[in-house]
Amino acid sequence: MNNQICIFIVDDHAVLRAGLKMLLNAETDMIVVGEASDVSLASQVIAEANADVVLLDVSLPQITGLEGLATLQALTPKSRFLILTMHNDEQYLRLALAKGAMGYVIKQAANEELLSAIRIVYQGGTYLHSSHRNILFSNPQESSEELPTSTDDHSEVDPRERLSPREFEILILIARGYTNRQAAEELFLSEKTIETYKSRLMTKLQLKSRIDLVRYAIQHGLITS
Repeated sequence: MNNQICIFIVDDHAVLRAGLKMLLNAETDMIVVGEASDVSLASQVIAEANADVVLLDVSLPQITGLEGLATLQALTPKSRFLILTMHNDEQYLRLALAKGAMGYVIKQAANEELLSAIRIVYQGGTYLHSSHRNILFSNPQESSEELPTSTDDHSEVDPRERLSPREFEILILIARGYTNRQAAEELFLSEKTIETYKSRLMTKLQLKSRIDLVRYAIQHGLITS
């Protein structure tokens, strides 16, 4: 399993799990290391699986995927969670990201999209389909408990005036979906330096997550959705 992305699947449809395993195991850089049909069963075995990425369905029996997300995260804190669902719904999307999911993929999506999403999430990025980004940023002025916006009184100040040139440069790369590794390679810096700048950006802009940084960039016209 060296250099392979270890994946754990939580979905209550046995046929779908079987199809996913065939799809993922066919990739040279991926391997399915475990599966479960609900949150309760997953919680019993997920820690031992040492998964890099967990594919988590929303519509699960007894405890939904979103309700059980925090429990599973606590059991396997190094894993990155990718929501795989039939619900192309704004509230599910917002809540999943607010709870710490690193991506959101609709089950009807093409296989290539799922594979791409897994690789992006594994590398530390956040995966959002373009239609999902449109949903997420369609009401930029709308307040949301799930996805807080900046409370800074100077939020309308041009970011170029608030940030150093390097901070601004890294903000743009993050907003464009670069992982820490990709941004480091682009700027000839270390991943640790990129993470330091990211933390500094969130502190200075009073934001709480990578998604908030993306939203901030779009609100200020730095990138388009």
